Amino acid sequence: MEVTCLLLLALIPFHCRGQGVYAPAQAQIVHAGQACVVKEDNISERVYTIREGDTLVLQCLVTGHPRPQVRWTKTAGSASDKFQETSVFNETLRIERIARTQGGRYYCKAENGVGVPAIKSIRVDVQYLDEPVLTVHQTVSDVRGNFYQEKTVFLRCTVNSNPPARFIWKRGSDTLSHSQDNGVDIYEPLYTQGETKVLKLKNLRPQDYASYTCQVSVRNVCGIPDKAITFRLTNTTAPPALKLSVNETLVVNPGENVTVQCLLTGGDPLPQLQWTHGPGPLPLGALAQGGTLSIPSVQARDSGYYNCTATNNVGNPAKKTVNLLVRSLKNATFQITPDVIKESENIQLGQDLKLSCHVDAVPQEKVTYQWFKNGKPARMSKRLLVTRNDPELPAVTSSLELIDLHFSDYGTYLCMASFPGSPVPDLSIEVNISSETVPPTISVPKGRAVVTVREGAPAELQCEVRGKPRPPVLWSRVDKEAALLPSGLALEETPDGKLRLERVSRDMSGTYRCQTARYNGFNVRPREAQVQLTVHFPPEVEPGSQDVRQALGRPVHLRCSLLRGSPQRIALAVWRFKGQLLPPPPVVPAAAAEASDHAELRLDALTRDSSGTYECSVSNDVGSATCLFQVSAKAYSPEFYFDTPNPTRSHKLSKNYSYVLQWTQREPDAVDPVLNYRLSVRQLNQHNAVVKAIPVRRVEKGQLLEYILTDLRVPHSYEIRLTPYTTFGAGDMASRIIHYTEPINSPNLSDNTCHFEDEKICGYTQDLTDNFDWTRQNALTQNPKRSPNTGPPTDISGTPEGYYMFIETSRPRELGDRARLVSPLYNASAKFYCVSFFYHMYGKHIGSLNLLVRSRNKGTLDTHAWSLSGNKGNVWQQAHVPINPSGPFQIIFEGVRGSGYLGDIAIDDVMLKKGECPRKQMDPNKVVVMPGNRAPRLSSLKLFGPMAIFFLAWQR
Repeated sequence: MEVTCLLLLALIPFHCRGQGVYAPAQAQIVHAGQACVVKEDNISERVYTIREGDTLVLQCLVTGHPRPQVRWTKTAGSASDKFQETSVFNETLRIERIARTQGGRYYCKAENGVGVPAIKSIRVDVQYLDEPVLTVHQTVSDVRGNFYQEKTVFLRCTVNSNPPARFIWKRGSDTLSHSQDNGVDIYEPLYTQGETKVLKLKNLRPQDYASYTCQVSVRNVCGIPDKAITFRLTNTTAPPALKLSVNETLVVNPGENVTVQCLLTGGDPLPQLQWTHGPGPLPLGALAQGGTLSIPSVQARDSGYYNCTATNNVGNPAKKTVNLLVRSLKNATFQITPDVIKESENIQLGQDLKLSCHVDAVPQEKVTYQWFKNGKPARMSKRLLVTRNDPELPAVTSSLELIDLHFSDYGTYLCMASFPGSPVPDLSIEVNISSETVPPTISVPKGRAVVTVREGAPAELQCEVRGKPRPPVLWSRVDKEAALLPSGLALEETPDGKLRLERVSRDMSGTYRCQTARYNGFNVRPREAQVQLTVHFPPEVEPGSQDVRQALGRPVHLRCSLLRGSPQRIALAVWRFKGQLLPPPPVVPAAAAEASDHAELRLDALTRDSSGTYECSVSNDVGSATCLFQVSAKAYSPEFYFDTPNPTRSHKLSKNYSYVLQWTQREPDAVDPVLNYRLSVRQLNQHNAVVKAIPVRRVEKGQLLEYILTDLRVPHSYEIRLTPYTTFGAGDMASRIIHYTEPINSPNLSDNTCHFEDEKICGYTQDLTDNFDWTRQNALTQNPKRSPNTGPPTDISGTPEGYYMFIETSRPRELGDRARLVSPLYNASAKFYCVSFFYHMYGKHIGSLNLLVRSRNKGTLDTHAWSLSGNKGNVWQQAHVPINPSGPFQIIFEGVRGSGYLGDIAIDDVMLKKGECPRKQMDPNKVVVMPGNRAPRLSSLKLFGPMAIFFLAWQR
């Protein structure tokens, strides 16, 4: 593996007073991805237009020091949009296959703790065009006095789109409008969903029976093509009509096979039939084929409404519904109601008594009840009455009323529910009435009123119910309004009065209520009791981890505080240093009571030996938690300065570039002064690194430090690691990646040279009005199967990594096709300019290379400044073209395809400078020494002061 030798020239850092280099965050949103257009609307709002399904890419470019953190958020979108509920902490926001619900305003928030955060926004407009839907409606009305009927047809076309769609109606191939046909109206109805246009055919005529097309268009925005739908109107066009093969309510027994047919009785065109079920989908195993629905071996869970819908886009859809009821009996309950008139809660002889019985049945109104006493059917009399549908009880409930209770009425009563003639089994429940039948009481067992458990352990809450019959117990929470039980229910029934909780958590602590249920027992005021659950859990402390920095010799104070825990007190606090137990710190008696919620440790003077990890373990009899303190005199990490203007200096012929590295020191006064920095430079994808030491004077907060990295290889990237050193030793390291970038040519025009090494190609753009584009490549990325005897093997530097621009003239290119590369817009600040560039024109089919100047002074005018045609050999040659623009201008490189495919043309190293061109052309075959190649090389760091400043000025 090639090991690049990097020679680094040290420069004495310069000093900015105070904190002048620290700057608040600033942000700018730029776009990429598959945007259709980005424009400013009427209120100067940036609008990013994108087609649904394409990829959204937004980048938040930030400046400020320290480097700002970026957060993306979104508003003004659909509530169902997942992105609205979260944030993206990244400078680049990317959304694959964007949906219409993800349109809205996106905000980039950049903050670095200096000043107020910078917030920028851009509105994303997602464009789409759905398939249109065409429906037909007809009306027939009498025209009194003329004895004929007038038939009117409405063709309604609806579509969802963004932006709003344009509608075109056609009869056959002819476009319809108001002015061409008095029998036609086209209008937009009110109160419709989506965009709708109606074509009204008044007093239908024979020529109106034809094919009608609704064409919708968003005018090719984002490349979305038009869509259309056609309907054939005839004299037989009619809406759908249905009838069912069964009654609208169908009652069946479980296990039967059910078949329902939905028969079409009308409709032209032929309607489409669809079966649906509510609630939920069709049962598993159900088969819907055309108008026939089959459900094999139907079960009680299959009950519900089944809908058959017929549509043919004429009139309203026809719909028939079958209410399928599968017979079932379940959940039998009873209630004992003592004499209501006397408001008694006890059964007493001589008073009235009512026994009530209810089952959940389908169909509920078809269930029948029978009452038995001691195994025999109960005989009705003046004292024994059976009633149904008591308004105070659930629907379809049977009640047996005993008037003036006698001793002979004591016994066992049985209520039986059934479906006569059905195979569904009967359901029954027994109630015993005797002198021992007494209302319930409820209480908490002794010692169980407060239950204390550790978090994660099981718990059991208990209430005892006495009485006959003994009803179930209902549990609920008391101390939290509308709170749910751990099971997720508001009420939970326990037949034995015990509420069992698995793996209790701290939020389960509180008061629980137990109460008797009204069913399967006395219908009286519920009895209730309460149980307190206390959950003990280990302490939570603050800080969990803390980095403590201090200069050597200064005192250090450590404090570990109890945030929460149960019990809420510190039973024991133990301090350790590097894992070794420390003696307990002295406790001030007056502060002992106040210290139950925190523990403290004080170091009188920090030394190298006392630097390290301190642990404070806090216990509260349930568990423990630890505060970690990393105590040292290490310097904080440097903060790289990312806003250096034009940090890259390139010297292409030598394939080297230099980089201006700048940084500040974070909190330099927190520890001992920084003496020097250790700099490590490693080319990406390689292991070896070059390490240098950078001495510094006293570093103050906000002071901008600088170092020039030289002899970096174009176009490679490097990892930079920078570590501060104090008397304590090495501090925290900071790292960053630097990339080779070519500066975008300034509109004010300095003598910049574009080598095309960066993907941004110095701000040059492809002309949208030409036939094809220029291509950026190097010897490593060019097509290995390209045509021989044409094009350059490498760029002007002769290295395989170097890039250049060229035109590919193979198919589908044709004779005369043009490719144009357009420079940025320059402000003319001089009378004369010189355009210098290298060109390569090798191949027997070479066409032409033209240099044009586009003037922006008064309108847009392109003028030819230079032109060359034909084969010039397999060498790079240099051209110097003088121009004298009269105002703002651009330069354009135009490659014209010749008569065949052996006609590739390439350009490289474009430079635009003020003044006249050199009178003597440079020999293109001579080695051109770039300015960067003359940079001095030093093997040590002993040259400072005037010599370093001289070398820096010379290099710049």
